[in-house]
Amino acid sequence: MRLVMTEPVEKMERPYARRWWALLVLCLSLLIIVMANTALTVAAPDMTEDLGLSSADLQWVIDGYTVPYAALMLLFGAVGDKYSRRGALLLGLGVFGGGAVLGSFADSAATVIAARAVMGTGAAMIMPATLSLLAATFPRGERAKAITVWTATSGVAIAAGPLVAGALLEHHAWTSTFLINVPIAVVALVAAVVLVPPSRAARHGRIDYVGGLLSVVWIGALVYMIIEGPHFGWHAKAIAAAVVAGVGLALFVAWELRHPRPVVDVRRFTDRGFAGANLAVALFFLAVFGAFYYLTQHLQFVLGYSALETGLRMLPLAGAVFAGSALTGFLTPRVGMKWTVTAGMVGGTAALALLTRIDASSSYVDFVAPLMVLGLAIGLALSPATDAIMGAFPESELGVGGAVNDTSIELGGSLGIAILGSLLATSYSGHLSDATAGSKLPASALETAQDSVGAGYTVAQGLGEKAQQIAGQAAQATDPQQAAQLKAQAGQLASGARQMADAVGSSFSDAVAHTSLVGAIVLGVGTVLVAVLLPGRKSAEPVSEAEEEKELVGTR
Repeated sequence: MRLVMTEPVEKMERPYARRWWALLVLCLSLLIIVMANTALTVAAPDMTEDLGLSSADLQWVIDGYTVPYAALMLLFGAVGDKYSRRGALLLGLGVFGGGAVLGSFADSAATVIAARAVMGTGAAMIMPATLSLLAATFPRGERAKAITVWTATSGVAIAAGPLVAGALLEHHAWTSTFLINVPIAVVALVAAVVLVPPSRAARHGRIDYVGGLLSVVWIGALVYMIIEGPHFGWHAKAIAAAVVAGVGLALFVAWELRHPRPVVDVRRFTDRGFAGANLAVALFFLAVFGAFYYLTQHLQFVLGYSALETGLRMLPLAGAVFAGSALTGFLTPRVGMKWTVTAGMVGGTAALALLTRIDASSSYVDFVAPLMVLGLAIGLALSPATDAIMGAFPESELGVGGAVNDTSIELGGSLGIAILGSLLATSYSGHLSDATAGSKLPASALETAQDSVGAGYTVAQGLGEKAQQIAGQAAQATDPQQAAQLKAQAGQLASGARQMADAVGSSFSDAVAHTSLVGAIVLGVGTVLVAVLLPGRKSAEPVSEAEEEKELVGTR
């Protein structure tokens, strides 16, 4: 057996014998870049306390990863197609691991944000490379099954991130959630050299760098606007980003329509199957990332679970993803991708609708059914949608195809966190104001508590500690009148602490229900649009080699 795999997959006369082992390496690479985001939601409280992060700092710690990740994928996908898809994977793993090392030594908000940006840049190389290598390595007859495994890995990583982070945080600092990525990245890098065959487009013209740079500008500006506007207000930065995104998109489309070899042929979006599949992926991840954002907070803050306990309670979602993936592998060849994708989106809508029942008396049991339905829906819908997107690209553009799919994921996820997260914050703040109306709580305490559910419980805890401190002073007071006054003050503060804690829990539960209702409406409307767009039993037609050759002739 060769120690280093050097034979390009394009020169193999028959399917690569160790392709399923190669898929395992690609899935491992995918696993760590998805877990890097979901694990952070659990590590965020410890990181915030240790580094003294503001809410704005924490938001950019999370989204410092997202902006370069989303913006650079199209360009990196095209570069990988031309030069080396495996090379892009290896370089991405190295950059990602380097960013993780930097994050593990971070001692300030700026350093953590920089580390996350480096990791996001590495992820932008890895993500499209995994999908393009998968498509290049597997024959068309097995590709759908391999993509099913790939998408199942993505769904499982969403739930596995909090579990791994929670286990680490039981005995280690938050920096361990960065450092754990390093040995995994090293293993994936070495295994890729041994098991994943090199791959590049057999025929590829010059890279459209102008189109690639325009894609970086408009996607980066759009994601920045999505993050900045809802969270920090529509000030000059957000408005400027919106203008740059709009102008950049217009220039990108105009350039790509005129270029003989565009980085991505925007005419593909006129195909109903291709457009519908991308819309399905974006809307689904809008719902999934948005729901995950507030579910982990509810489990940790309102129900009081530790980081590890939160991760364990997300496992029903992971198990359901596997079940849904197995089901879609059976159903899609028989009924067509339109029906499995639509059924998955209906399931996602139902999961969000179930979350509208959450209130102050809800326990973890009330979350099990929504988690399982959501996981089943992920497994059911995403694989056939991804397969349809990849099938629309010729072999010479598999990296770009993977980047288009992954950009839809990231744009949808960013919108989900921004829109549903902003709605959650507004709803929570309003409910908390109503719940504490007429109370004798200090205005400053209420204002602080309205910032987030974590801040609300911190305020309640602070009032309780102050009550205990004053009660201790009352017990030591020698003047009976003074002791009575201190005791009354302590009782008032203790009552305020209980009232604040109850109000925070009920307000956040109501906000979860309200936000889930809006999410269900958005996904429900999107489901109807996707069902109309997707063709019956036909997905987006694969581009034949003859068509590809004809396209190439026009560029010479």
